[in-house]
Amino acid sequence: MRTILSGLALGAAAASIAATIAPAAAAETVYVSNERGNSISVIDAASGSVTATWAVGGRPRGITLSKDGRYVFVCASNDHAVQMIDRATGKVVADLPSGEDPEQFFLSRDGRTLFVANEDNAALTAIDIETRSVAFQVDVGKEPEGVAESPDGKWVVVTSEDDSVVNWVDLTSRTMVDATETGLRPRHVEFTADGSALWIAAETGGTVQIADPVSHKITDTIRFAIPGVQDYLILPCGIRFTPDGRTAVVALGRANHIALVDVATRKVRAYVPVGKRVWHLAISADGARAYAANGLSDTVSIIDLASAKVVGTVPVGAAPWGVAIAP
Repeated sequence: MRTILSGLALGAAAASIAATIAPAAAAETVYVSNERGNSISVIDAASGSVTATWAVGGRPRGITLSKDGRYVFVCASNDHAVQMIDRATGKVVADLPSGEDPEQFFLSRDGRTLFVANEDNAALTAIDIETRSVAFQVDVGKEPEGVAESPDGKWVVVTSEDDSVVNWVDLTSRTMVDATETGLRPRHVEFTADGSALWIAAETGGTVQIADPVSHKITDTIRFAIPGVQDYLILPCGIRFTPDGRTAVVALGRANHIALVDVATRKVRAYVPVGKRVWHLAISADGARAYAANGLSDTVSIIDLASAKVVGTVPVGAAPWGVAIAP
């Protein structure tokens, strides 16, 4: 049953924590997919408290917003669908055909298409949002997860966890034309805003690798070393860039830290301890804060990026996974 559930219980639990959170610079709303809770937590950024909890399909993971801001899209992996949710009401208005076991997706630069990674059947599915139908599907490597479109609209890149490669799909021919070998188990990909580099989180490899979008070759590897944390716990996953493009924020999984990386020098400038098994994150429009989903703590950490400190912790649903922010 997909109805709006009251956020009062979680809101009350967060009230004392929220009171210690400095006000956000802008009135933003944070949406968090809860993988085991089968829900989305809605957080008011100004107060740092949960204002609503929406029931959604089974095992929600990837989450994003429509270009016009009217809808939230979420991968309901166990339902083999991408759900389209009206932000004003919290109601599911459509189950989009996504292919088997959608895990992550990427909204096209023009806002018309969702590119979906289908973990179970090794495919990339493109959904036409206006017609709510499949536009095309491309076979890729085993266990695809991370997906991103290049800023010039030429490529869609999809990771293959099993094969430890990044697959390059040409959007003109709608075919996979190349594969780049990476570290073990690539989970996430993110292009820089200028399209000059592709950052790849190799989870089991414990690194972030950087590929040249022209040659499709790995040009650099960023390694992480956190005092007091064993290397095998460092499992990079989500990556986001600040709006000015100067800092990459990387979630480090069971290391229970995020890393702030200088994009120009590719050096880590700070590690910030957060909750347990930090998975994905999002950054506020002004670049001041990051919101990180802590999957084993059932919380979201609010990080002030200038000071590299956690300034708030918000209890959410069970196993928070993805984060999206709307103005």
